[in-house]
Formats: sequence, C-alpha cells, structure tokens
Amino acid sequence: MELTAVAQLRRMVLEHLSRYTWNNELTEHVYDILQEVREDTPRYRCCVYKERAVLKNRIDMALGQECTSNIIEAAKLTLNEPERTDLPIIDVLPAACDQCPIDAYYVTDMCRHCITHKCMNNCPKKAISIIQDRAFIDKTKCIECGRCKQMCPYGAILEIHRPCVRACAIGAISIGENRKAVIDHEKCVTCGACRNACPFGAIDERSNIVRVIREIQQGKQVIALVAPSIVGQFGLKVTMAQIHEAFTKAGFADVIEVGVGADITSVKEAEEYLEKVPAKQGFMTSSCCPAFVRLIKTQLPEAADKISDTPSPMISCAQLIKQQYPYAVTVFVGPCIAKKVEGREHRQTINYVLTFEEAMCMLEGKDIRFAEMSGAEYDRDASKLGLCFPLTAGVTAAVKDTVAAMGGEVRSAHYAAGLDNCREAVKAAAEGKLDCSYLEGMACSNGCVDGPGTVGDFHITKVALAKYANAAPNKQAAEDKHTK
Repeated sequence: MELTAVAQLRRMVLEHLSRYTWNNELTEHVYDILQEVREDTPRYRCCVYKERAVLKNRIDMALGQECTSNIIEAAKLTLNEPERTDLPIIDVLPAACDQCPIDAYYVTDMCRHCITHKCMNNCPKKAISIIQDRAFIDKTKCIECGRCKQMCPYGAILEIHRPCVRACAIGAISIGENRKAVIDHEKCVTCGACRNACPFGAIDERSNIVRVIREIQQGKQVIALVAPSIVGQFGLKVTMAQIHEAFTKAGFADVIEVGVGADITSVKEAEEYLEKVPAKQGFMTSSCCPAFVRLIKTQLPEAADKISDTPSPMISCAQLIKQQYPYAVTVFVGPCIAKKVEGREHRQTINYVLTFEEAMCMLEGKDIRFAEMSGAEYDRDASKLGLCFPLTAGVTAAVKDTVAAMGGEVRSAHYAAGLDNCREAVKAAAEGKLDCSYLEGMACSNGCVDGPGTVGDFHITKVALAKYANAAPNKQAAEDKHTK
C-alpha cells in the first residue's frame, strides 16, 4: 500500500487514539489530537479551521461514530457503548468532500477554433457554441453523451470523472446536489477502492481499534486471528515469530494463523464441490471474499445459488476458537475492509475486525514495534496450501488439490480478480459462455496481499508469503490436525 499523505494522516489519528486509550486518558486528551496531528500552517486545505473540521471527521470515523459527533462525546460513547452497527463501515467525510469538479467534459487550451466545428455540429442538444475563439460547453444543456469528445480532431475535449466514481466498479457512488459524493450502501460491497482512490481522503472506514484495546484492558481473553497475508506486511525481515510476540506483548492471550481456517475451508469446500458439481449445478464459486459474494448477491442474483455455502477461513478459524474457548474475544486482523461487514454478520463468532494498518497503529500506540521483537517460538499448523489462499488463484489450488486427494477432479477452474472481471466471469458462467466448474473471485485486483487495509508493498508481500508457505511442515490441507 502506497504511503500517501492521506495514509499518514489516518495513521497518526489511529496511533494517537490508541496511545490515549492505552493510557486511560482518551476523553481527557482526544481534543488534543486536533493540535498534535495538524501543522501550524494549513497544508492540505484553505485554512486551519477547514483542516480542523476534516480532522474531526477522521477522529469520529476512527472512533466508529457519526461524523457529526462532538469528538469528546464520541470518545465516551466508544469507551462505554457497543459498536454502532447501524452505521456503514465505509462513509464520506462531509467536511473533506468538496474539492472535485462535477462537470464531466471540459474544453482545454488545445481547442484551435477550427472551421469545421465538429464538436458543435454533432452535439445532439446544441450545448456547444464558439465564444472568444474556442468551443464552450453550456452545462445546463449538456447531457454528457461524449459525442463532442469523440468528434474533436485535436482531442481538445477532456472527459473527467471523480476518482471515487471512477474507482467504484459497481456504480455505488454518485454526486449529490451539494456536489459531495454519496454512497449507495445498498449497492456498496465495501471493497475499499473508493477510499484508496480519493486524493483528499474524503472517504474513510469506521474502526473498532479503541474497543479492542478496552477488551484487553478489562482482562478478557482476547485472541488475534491473523490472516496469512500478514507475512511481509511490516518489513521483509520481520518474521512471524516477531509478529506473534508483538501481539502477545500488547496483551492478546493468543495469536492464531487463519491459514488453519483456510485448511478447514479447503476440506469443506472440496466436499461441497464433489456433492454439488455437476450433479446439482454446473459450477460453484468460492465464498472467501465477502465483497465478491455481495457482488453476486446484489448484481447477479440469478447466480447466488452457485456461491459455496462453506464459511470463509476467517469464520472457520473463529468457530474453532469459540469451540475451545466460548468466552474468548476473537479479533480478526487482515488486509480487508469488507471483512468488517462479514464480521458484523457473524458477531457471535467474530467479535472485531481490524486491518493490518489498524493493528500496526494500535501496537505503536503502546510503543510496540514488530521489528524490535526478538521472536519467540510458536506452533505452526496451517498447511502450505492454506497459507497460499491470498495469492493468485490460491483458493483454487487448495480446492483442486483437496478434491484430488478425495478421489475427484475439478474439471475446469477459472480465477477472476477485480470486481469488473468477477462480474463478467460469473455472468458468463451463469449463461453457459464460460467453461468452468469452479470459479474463484477476488475483489482486489492483486488478491488479498494488496487489500485496502495493507501497509506493505504487495510485490514484497507475495514473495515473503510464498517463501513462508513453502516452509510449512504440512503441505496439504488434510494434513492440518484441525481438519480431522
């Protein structure tokens, strides 16, 4: 994940909130963040007051509250009340979203005032005229059909879309009457693409970082469930042993690799595949990526029955923990924002979800840094294939191998990454135009190793994860003792 100024601001807010929570002085000092994070002179906005208003929105989101809340009251609510599940995970910061142009087509200085006037002649609404020797678009008449851009021989007409609108593959973002972005949460799959695309950081995610710290402070058995893609996130030389030690030092009772859950998912999904395909249906899709699953349910409901019923690795791992420790507080730590929605849907199993970014800031708020740990010994149960789930076609490889071990065969598998590609693949498979019996879909174009909640370079992470997986004592999912 690229370390932009927006990411730096978000991390500073998360780290300050964590530090004050660890020190039991959040409500007394939350307002100080407005002075500690911003600079003495306005750098990102027109004035210091605007920057402070945006920063208040960021603090409210990091506290998991409404953006219009007083931050002191928001801090009190977060410390004493359960999560507001009526609030969406992804939301627009009202004070931050006001900088982007709303018009789709602009005439640039490349306009040569040619005498053919193809832009003007081909405009169906006669919205173009010549003023002061250049084309002018009347925005009150323009229907944004794009004909002028197509016809201009100089390419002098530029098409502009807001970055958030362009990044949303499912059309869940529109522009309201006040020129601010509006998210249709009925359509939104919480993939996080809009958050990463906004150059002003005007879209953010709500966090439970303060609540997780409070659970630890109250002496509860808090167990971290870390996704396989955590390998390499905090530096190429940071080992899993150091990651385990860091979480333990912060007060987590145990650290479990979700690769174990991936092994359980592999076995159950293989069994489901052998039962359903082709006897009951032509193909089956994976169910690991919550954004992919929601995409099918909301945009391709005719294919919803093809989604695997097998729980995702996160849920499978949490179920295993809850069977052993019914009163444990389970905290999934991963690269994905959409997992926060999945966690809400399975609240009895998953209590909280943190991204790698949030986990890093939470530990740094207690002056714990992964690279400074010595690295204690820990048990490794997850198989090589389970650990490779976040890599390209990793789920497919595990399912195919497990099906083969059961005496079956995945006749034809297809992998799709990115929501556009996922939608086209599922649609084609449902219409019989794509020959596949198993379809793996991932919302993120580079897979889980490059999710919106990551902090490392995915080029490095995928190499580090592959190396770590190759060293696993178990190679196949069925070798993991938890799948017995």
